[in-house]
Amino acid sequence: MNARSNYWLNAIIMPDRKTRGEFLKATNNANVMTRPIWRLLNKLEMYKNCQTDDLENAHWLEDRVVNIPSSVIV
Repeated sequence: MNARSNYWLNAIIMPDRKTRGEFLKATNNANVMTRPIWRLLNKLEMYKNCQTDDLENAHWLEDRVVNIPSSVIV
């Protein structure tokens, strides 16, 4: 294969939404710029009336995934 990863987006899965929130607060207070995963598109105003499934797995991940820095800014 003639390709390689650029490791642009690194993420971790937290045990639950509460733990995710605590982790985000602690890391951002320590100047480590972490953020929650993007919101599901069906939650955006422009897509609120679109047909969806129950999206059980997507909701589970949205509550737990944190994007972490992939490089260091000096």
